[in-house]
This record gives sequence, C-alpha cells and structure tokens, in this order.
Amino acid sequence: MRGKALRLGPDLNTDVIIPARFMQDWDHLGEHVFEGEDPALPKRAAACKFVVAGKNFGCGSSREQAVMAIKQAGIECVIAPTFARIFYRNAINLALPLLEADVDCADDAVLEVDVASGRIVDVASGRSWQAPPLPAEAKAIVDDGGLIEHLKKKFG
Repeated sequence: MRGKALRLGPDLNTDVIIPARFMQDWDHLGEHVFEGEDPALPKRAAACKFVVAGKNFGCGSSREQAVMAIKQAGIECVIAPTFARIFYRNAINLALPLLEADVDCADDAVLEVDVASGRIVDVASGRSWQAPPLPAEAKAIVDDGGLIEHLKKKFG
C-alpha cells in the first residue's frame, strides 16, 4: 500500500477517536473520526491512507465504533509503537490491519507499507522501519474481512 500518513500523538483514546455524541449514526462515523482531538482532523484523515501515532493508541473504552470510524474515513492501516489490547482485538475483528512500530515520519509523509511483512518506508527520505507482521491467525481474520467472515469461511 502507498499513501499519505496522518501523524497523531500518544495515548489517543477511543473517546477522542470517535466522540460519544457521534456514535449513534453507525453509517457516518468516519465523518467524525478524531474530531474529539481536533475538529480539522476528519477532513485531514479522509486524505490519508495511514495513521502513524504514538504509544498506547486506542486506550479508553472498548467501543468498536472507534475502529469503524477509522475504516470509514478510508484509513487502511494504523501504525503505532503499542496499542491498547481491546482496541487491537477490535481492529483485527473488524479487519483493520495494525502494525506495531515507532515510526518517525512527517505529517503527510508518503509511506509504502507492506502489512504482510511489516515493512514501512518513507518514500521521500528512504527511511524504513520493520514492524512484526500480524500473527498468522490475526492476519487470516483481517484477510477474510473480519471475524464474522472468517468464522463463516472456517465453519460454513
């Protein structure tokens, strides 16, 4: 995958990713992604393919809507040094790939990301980072389109 990165800080919690006041409209979550952090972020996120954030991304409540908001905004992968465990599991269940890496790139940097291998490259600078690839079972769930589709495929 190749596209622009939206840089965010550490400890971004799910209440900021999708504020509670927007959670009732499941079909339009992406229009409000990260609005709790900055009202300008939904528009910026829509122009990006990746989120590159600081540690502890997705902390806070276990709302699945946070993952759906990110996906609906068009983000195809989130990269951060660490993720809150419940957010990590929700992302896998809803087929949003995550890579655990401490990537130091500029906001709007163009990245090339290979989720399967975990390789991340800043196209302009040539700098690269290596994240551990998703575990095999998590990758299978993401590749199948999420946990429900994975279970349908596995068990019929």
